Amino acid sequence: MSTRPAARPHRTSQEHAVEWLRGAIVARELRPGQRVGQEEVAERIGVSVVPVREALRVLEQEGQLTYLPRRGYFVTELSVADLDEIYALRAVLEARAVRHALPALDAEALDRMARAARDCVDAALAGDVAAELEANRRFHFAILESPDQPHVLRLIRVLWDSTESYRALYYNSEQERNNAVAAHDRIMAAVREGDAELLVSELDAHRERALTVLRGILVDPVDPAGG
Repeated sequence: MSTRPAARPHRTSQEHAVEWLRGAIVARELRPGQRVGQEEVAERIGVSVVPVREALRVLEQEGQLTYLPRRGYFVTELSVADLDEIYALRAVLEARAVRHALPALDAEALDRMARAARDCVDAALAGDVAAELEANRRFHFAILESPDQPHVLRLIRVLWDSTESYRALYYNSEQERNNAVAAHDRIMAAVREGDAELLVSELDAHRERALTVLRGILVDPVDPAGG
């Protein structure tokens, strides 16, 4: 694991630890099945053990870490069956969310989507996986977010978080980065047309492509550096 910057002043130590751990998992600094030592994390990010312990519990609740009694916390390893279940649940919840949110999307939401889509393009061209992951998340949640369905959004976020490290491997492929950019263009077109069923169809196709690639990663793991 590489050393990360100290916590920003407006964040609590626990929030900083959560952010650091999520980033380390996405960047594959902490790999599936690897033990996460709370003392080591605390030393590397410059906080006490207590906020790290709480952060580990947060990531356990999200499904990103698994706790084994007397052994500690480990980065969760997903099976193909796990992945299929998570993506099937996402399909149901996201279809409900976008059908509900689309009629209420305003110019500000469309602008957020467009900015995120442009950021995805820039990140894809630069081969910046972390930046594309962040922009991709902003893009999708600009469509999904609606103030009167907080429980659906909470569940969707948990499902997204549980596969974020695998999504990082998906974006290691230049072809898949470009495929994602093209899918975002089609999704944006459906949003602008106000066609909920077309939007659901495009999101399903986008999700299914990612799932196909991620299944391949789990069956035949690849080196995140491309080796």
